[in-house]
Amino acid sequence: MTPQESATLRADLAFIANWVKQGAHVLDVGCGDGAMLAHLQAAKHCTGYGIEIEDDRVLASTKNGINVIQHDMNSGLGLFPDGAFDTVLCLSALQMMENVEGVLKDIARVGGEAIVSFPNFAFWTHRLSLLCGRMPVSKSLPYEWYDTPNLRCATIGDFSELANHVGLRVLDCVALKDGKPVHFLPNLRGSLAVFRLGK
Repeated sequence: MTPQESATLRADLAFIANWVKQGAHVLDVGCGDGAMLAHLQAAKHCTGYGIEIEDDRVLASTKNGINVIQHDMNSGLGLFPDGAFDTVLCLSALQMMENVEGVLKDIARVGGEAIVSFPNFAFWTHRLSLLCGRMPVSKSLPYEWYDTPNLRCATIGDFSELANHVGLRVLDCVALKDGKPVHFLPNLRGSLAVFRLGK
């Protein structure tokens, strides 16, 4: 990834990148086209791997210069030992997993810290859509009900409870709207929830 491409990193990813330490060893679960890990390699001298299941995204990740492993996350992270990474990223992918609790435990096992993001189902436009009798469609939930890859819907409060349940500490929690933090009524006004978790 060139410096110019790195500068155009999506706003939410640019915000999240600030939470990753310089030179960290990173695992990016559900890495998509590898843009985030490529940015971290270029801007913060990070090392690591991406995990992706879709053929076209694996190819795009490879073209972005990252080490990518084609793997179904629903079968876990048994290919990595405990504490193998400084940081594990799971950005807008956890809601697509069948066994969210198991995946989250595995992420915690292999990483010193985890950064997880997901569409906040309690965002006000989502609530309004449901009030009007329709499933929400938005920038953070860009699919119709019949073709969505999302298996789970969660709010900031829901995820906080799950993190505590699996023994993780919430180190930071931010709601983002268009990549910028929302401080007033975050569960209502933030379309993307971002958590930094520790053991």
